[in-house]
Amino acid sequence: MSKQNPSAYSRLDRALHKLAFDSRALQLLLADVERFMYAGQWQDIDVEQPIFITSLPRAGTTIVLQALSRLCRLATHTYRDMPFILTPVLWDRVSRGFRRTAKPAERAHGDGLFIDEDSPEAFEEVLWRQHFPGHYRQTGIDCWQGSIHHAEFDEAFKAHMQKMILLRGAETSAGSRYISKNNANIARIAYLHKLFPRAQFVVPVRHPVEQAISLMRQHRNFTRQHSEEIFTRRYMADIGHYEFGELHRPIRFSGLAELAAGLSPDSLDYWLAYWIAAFRAVSRHPGLCLVGFEDLCAHPGAGLQSLLDRLGLQADKTPVEQVAQVFKPPVERRSEYEAGPALVEQAMACYKELLG
Repeated sequence: MSKQNPSAYSRLDRALHKLAFDSRALQLLLADVERFMYAGQWQDIDVEQPIFITSLPRAGTTIVLQALSRLCRLATHTYRDMPFILTPVLWDRVSRGFRRTAKPAERAHGDGLFIDEDSPEAFEEVLWRQHFPGHYRQTGIDCWQGSIHHAEFDEAFKAHMQKMILLRGAETSAGSRYISKNNANIARIAYLHKLFPRAQFVVPVRHPVEQAISLMRQHRNFTRQHSEEIFTRRYMADIGHYEFGELHRPIRFSGLAELAAGLSPDSLDYWLAYWIAAFRAVSRHPGLCLVGFEDLCAHPGAGLQSLLDRLGLQADKTPVEQVAQVFKPPVERRSEYEAGPALVEQAMACYKELLG
């Protein structure tokens, strides 16, 4: 099974995926079984200082997660956790007998980033969708305010993080922590901070025009993929990846409706307006660990070490300089496109304010 590439799923793989995501009754039954059999193994694990990597897509969140996961003893989702995301411990125990390892393959974004079954990835969105269905509207995804109270989700999310630490074997090491990359968490910073006051938020910030171009290109890429491959579209919908293509649902940041009025997601100005609304929202949250993506790529060793220091992490697996080699300066494309001058001016003002 090549879980990192849905278009390569066999019929059996697809049937298993549908079984996992189509039956809520089955999910609840498996959750009860998992809790009965294994809860005693995770319930005392500390999850009070998680690390949340978040930003708009195309800012380097995946590569930052991969670098930190290679360097430190951290617990995160991997592709092996598919498709039974909500019962990962039970699925791990059941699937051990027939696991296979495929060769690293380029991910569906076509961006030169290669992944395999053990690569970290964002799957916790499945849990958010289960508990907050009302936030996911056809016209967009609502932001989570700090005033929201949802005790059932809070308990389920903490247990889910404990399961990840248990699975990755990090619970035996002092200072082990849960880490996730979830771009949608950019809409939940206030809520997550209330839930985990000691949490740290890593927010890569990329040049707005360059990121808007990359967002537009990926939107066109996935629009094509979704029209050609029904299962790829279904897979992305099931795991809550609504960033691009026929599934695109923007996060409804304050001011976005006005900034993007009359603009199509197929246009550069739409994505630049989205960038402005998103990072104006980010700028309202103090204490975030903002990371200039271009600067990190220009000075990868020093930048990665600085990020470790800011997070209170210590590399204990691979030398920092070796891992830092994955950061490559992105191809600059802004000279190839023309964006609205007023939007560019607003975006650059926000960009400079964020990174000083």
